[in-house]
Amino acid sequence: MMWEGLAIGLFSLGIIGFGFFWVIRMEYYLGYLWWPYPMLFGIGIVVLSLFVMDSGWSALLGVTGASFIWGATELKEQAVRAELGWFRRNPHPKPLPPFAALIRKIKAPHL
Repeated sequence: MMWEGLAIGLFSLGIIGFGFFWVIRMEYYLGYLWWPYPMLFGIGIVVLSLFVMDSGWSALLGVTGASFIWGATELKEQAVRAELGWFRRNPHPKPLPPFAALIRKIKAPHL
């Protein structure tokens, strides 16, 4: 039997579930202006997956990178959901990311 497909499917389910968690936490503690950093991290993982010779590990890396890219696009949406009262808002000031002035000039992506 080939268990690789089942393992990739379960891993994909887990990493997507983890994506919901880290998006909510990252927006709560850091704010949506940090979106370029998980985006670049995800792009890096996807590029890394292109150079992995084993198809199973390459697929796992691709799913992980795509999940981080998706999560980066959801940070602004999560901020809106917190504004609407669907999620708790952090009462403390959030730290600004490096290059915050430049990031503010770029429109946050969304899918």
